Amino acid sequence: MAILGNSSDAVVDVALADSNPLMLSALSEFFDRDKRFSLVATSSTAEGFLEAVLRVPVTAGVIDWTLPMLGAEKLLEVLRAQASPPRIVVYSHSGGADIPRQAMAAGAAGFCARSEAPAKLLDIVASVAGGQMVFPFLDVRELNRDPRHSLTKREHALLTALAKGHTNKELATEFGITVNTVKFHLRNLFDKLSVRNRAQAIAFYYSSNAGSATSVIDMESDS
Repeated sequence: MAILGNSSDAVVDVALADSNPLMLSALSEFFDRDKRFSLVATSSTAEGFLEAVLRVPVTAGVIDWTLPMLGAEKLLEVLRAQASPPRIVVYSHSGGADIPRQAMAAGAAGFCARSEAPAKLLDIVASVAGGQMVFPFLDVRELNRDPRHSLTKREHALLTALAKGHTNKELATEFGITVNTVKFHLRNLFDKLSVRNRAQAIAFYYSSNAGSATSVIDMESDS
């Protein structure tokens, strides 16, 4: 994590987080060159970004969806609970509508695909800092109606495996993670589905026909 300096009232204070050091360096240059922005902090992790913006509040942030450890989705949820959180733009490979939808559900204010020109990202951040929401077209009615749309690929996979009756130990073995990590993901899954335990989660899975729309996905392929 690097704290780069104090902000100016005349420009938009920005913090960046990207796990790729080359991308982080390139993004830093783009924002440094644009007089609309003051680059306050950069980080390669979600934890570093969170620490930075809690120490030095910023107006806007740009984060990679594949941030390690805490992860972008959980970072957004933590920021959303703060009194005056920065408005966040997720900058990532689009992944169809899934990632923009998940980012919106988690509390992001905008999304920009990495395939877009850097100028597009800068304009989106400026718009978001001004109070706008900037996303590719999403059916927001569908997003609000079905909690499955807020699940990550990892959580979809976990729900599918959970519905097979696997224990936490069996889930840990299947996905190559620890039992404690399984418990962490299950808590997030239950929160998103508004259920209290695995039995209710399984009931949701079958009652919502999730089995016909979800397949087991290797957890290592997801952020």
